[in-house]
Amino acid sequence: MDPAAEELKNQANEVFKNKDYERALELYSKAIEVDGTSAVLYSNRSFAYLKTESFGAALEDAGRAIECDPKYIKGYYRRASANMAMGQFSKALKDYESVFKVKPKDPDVRKKVTECRKIVKQRAFERAIASEEKEEAPLTNYENITVSDSYKGPRLNENCQPTVEFMEQLETTFKAQKELHKRYIFHMLTIALEKFRKLPTMIDISVPDDGKLTVCGDTHGQYYDLCNIFKLNGPPSPENPYLFNGDFVDRGSWGLEVFMTLLGWWLHDPKCMYLTRGNHETKNMNELYGFEGEVKHKVGPNAFRTFQTLFQSLPVAYLINKRVLVMHGGLPMVDNIELDDIRKLDRFCEPGEAGTLTDLLWADPQDAPGRGTSKRGTSAQFGPDITAEFCKQNGLDYIIRSHEVKEKGWESAHNGKCWTIFSAPNYCDQRGNDGAYLTIRPDNNLVPIPNEFKAVEHPPCQPMMYANPMMRMAGLI
Repeated sequence: MDPAAEELKNQANEVFKNKDYERALELYSKAIEVDGTSAVLYSNRSFAYLKTESFGAALEDAGRAIECDPKYIKGYYRRASANMAMGQFSKALKDYESVFKVKPKDPDVRKKVTECRKIVKQRAFERAIASEEKEEAPLTNYENITVSDSYKGPRLNENCQPTVEFMEQLETTFKAQKELHKRYIFHMLTIALEKFRKLPTMIDISVPDDGKLTVCGDTHGQYYDLCNIFKLNGPPSPENPYLFNGDFVDRGSWGLEVFMTLLGWWLHDPKCMYLTRGNHETKNMNELYGFEGEVKHKVGPNAFRTFQTLFQSLPVAYLINKRVLVMHGGLPMVDNIELDDIRKLDRFCEPGEAGTLTDLLWADPQDAPGRGTSKRGTSAQFGPDITAEFCKQNGLDYIIRSHEVKEKGWESAHNGKCWTIFSAPNYCDQRGNDGAYLTIRPDNNLVPIPNEFKAVEHPPCQPMMYANPMMRMAGLI
């Protein structure tokens, strides 16, 4: 390796150890500019991309490492990890098996191959069973679940409209790490599903001249930080409404508590809470990043399908005062999409590998004009010219999206026409970022006002506690 590249690599390794992954990426990239033939540099940058959830970029760099040196084992490890993160288990297995041929006595490699084979077989079995079933089994009926006299938690009224008192009791219960009874969980999910199914894919919100709307981004199972938002900005009410812009679950270990809290406020009064579907309100993400495991652990082995069905019914976009569009990911990857096209989308499904629904959940902005390859490996990236044209065509001032960690919890890009909001501070207990929320007021001409906040303490429970075990084995946790 070129000596100058070696020095840059060593610097990058040091900042990587300190979890400054963005800086590490910059230094690895500079080293590659000096020496673009080093498998080590591409492999190391691939690992840094994995840590920033840029799995498509990590996959590309791992492939380049293998091209530089087909015998470089870490390249295959990195490619397997990237494919694992994107749910491509069969592709990951091929790379693990390649390593196993070289290191057949390595217990770590053997374990990875064994576990990955189990997942591939399990998924093949599930697909076979699903193709044979003509009709899915009915969702869990809450009426068949009894509440014993010994239950001391909050009790839901029969019309399933949580009161303020119920929500306060729910917060006390969850903060004490106690559970809401399963009957009430399924009752809330059932009634919410009935109501969400009647709503359009894109919902219009009208904020009165003297009112306001608070927009929050990803919360990712960080329940105690969610409570802090309500402490700082006040509890939800028709006079203090919130829009939570997706990714309520996964990664953090209190996704159930986060979602049931937000759903409870929505059921209390839909004018005080608006919920957007994010890319982590999907089956594949929940299987990998923890929410499926969390629900099975806290609620029961057959409970996840009810959550999955409800997630499919969540709206995917909101239009604020006809001037601001909110979605979790980003703009569609085809030109001339109008708001009516979004309204007509069929959202009652899992997103495919491409399409407008996938873009609304997954796309990211970029500084360069035009469209670019997604660093995540799903959807694509859109430049400032794409945002400006979309806003012009649809009469919008700007868009709000989430989906990305930001150091201050927010970012204004594309000449103020693309705002990103992220509300999970110190993401996964390691990123050190602030969280933020946006305050939007008509009397301020709908100009967003960012409000930053720090992470608060939580009980000793590690992030990704319920994630697929292969994620930890692949070095993704």
